[in-house]
Amino acid sequence: MTPERVPALVIGAGPAGLMAAEALAAAGFPAVVCEAMPTPARKLLMAGKSGLNLTKDQPVEGFAARITLGSGGAAPAPPGYFSTEEWEGIVRGFGPDEVAGWARGLGIALFTGSTGRVFPVGMKASPLLRAWLGRLRGQGVELRTRWRWCGFAGGFAFDTPEGRRLIAPQVAVLALGGASWPRLGSDAAWVPWLRGAGVQVAPFRPANMGFRVEWSEAMQRHFGGAVKGTRLAAATAESRGEWVLTPQGIEGGGVYEVAAALRDGAQGSIDLAPDLPADALADRLAKAPARASLGNRLRRMLGDPLKVALLLEWGRPWSEDAAGWAARAKALPLRHVGPMGLERAISSAGGIAAAALSPDLELRPIPGVFAAGEMLDWEAPTGGYLMTGCLASGRHAGRAAAARLSAGRPAPITPPGREPEEPCPISC
Repeated sequence: MTPERVPALVIGAGPAGLMAAEALAAAGFPAVVCEAMPTPARKLLMAGKSGLNLTKDQPVEGFAARITLGSGGAAPAPPGYFSTEEWEGIVRGFGPDEVAGWARGLGIALFTGSTGRVFPVGMKASPLLRAWLGRLRGQGVELRTRWRWCGFAGGFAFDTPEGRRLIAPQVAVLALGGASWPRLGSDAAWVPWLRGAGVQVAPFRPANMGFRVEWSEAMQRHFGGAVKGTRLAAATAESRGEWVLTPQGIEGGGVYEVAAALRDGAQGSIDLAPDLPADALADRLAKAPARASLGNRLRRMLGDPLKVALLLEWGRPWSEDAAGWAARAKALPLRHVGPMGLERAISSAGGIAAAALSPDLELRPIPGVFAAGEMLDWEAPTGGYLMTGCLASGRHAGRAAAARLSAGRPAPITPPGREPEEPCPISC
């Protein structure tokens, strides 16, 4: 098969891939962007259905510290390898202020919510995506949809509506996503091809996910209820966000803030009344009518039937006095039976390990190939951190690929591999 030769190839048209293409185009190298799905940025559009949280208005040093590199970057890295410091530098280089300025440059008006989260005024992702794609087209970027990467074959092989195609670029940026929400395109099908080429890939785990709970029958009437005004804690992580009870367990932004610590084995606890000291709660309960039912007396203490239900569900063994109930309400064990799976997770941890990367996000075993976004082994809570991390890493990888082209060094990439078997191993 005769390969198509192009200067720059980007695989994956999510936020990281589109930002890499924008960086390449700004340097004078419009890329061919190949996307497996019928339309680009499906996960972005899904996230934007409930309000597109672009970033968070927060000093960049603290912001960058919330976006953590995986375990491969925890130990001091040898010279020439990717490190935690370099990862934080990437985020600081395109942090909250830069993301907000970039969005405004697309004509998108923004507002900052009470928690510092930054949203488009219209809340939705589709206007931003339309403006972004229009600008990329104007810069010469070519988007090819239903082009599914099938591995290496002396180049990059794709299954397309017109059959098998092969592209031999001078540089490539991979931005295929992690392993969460596979129906939107992030199916991690690329893992065996990169591992086969010598790229170290850490196993994927769910991130920003809910947790399974074996509820008693008494809790069924509370399913769908939103828990507000609590403090969740696990290890050093803490959250005062809202969360929801479902038949399967607990989900929502408040849980996601502490999800990584819970997933990794930390014991979780809930303060059902974070703005009141234990003695004030005990005093409320002590003043409740002695003839009232236990549920009504606890409602007098907490003021919220849903919090009372959680206290009764997870507070055993029950206390015999007001002080004991108050103490349990201030430190209620969060009882769960494990995280929900990758298919339900907002994002994933794991991916291309830091040891496989240069400081430019270039794959050390495959010179000329860069990676960005959720393919990399990093994680962050929701609240604008995830989106900013994807945009920042895509920009960094795209700029590094453009610098390689500008230096005049690259020849067409010839990664290891052979012609994929028919049909392509991943369903199109």
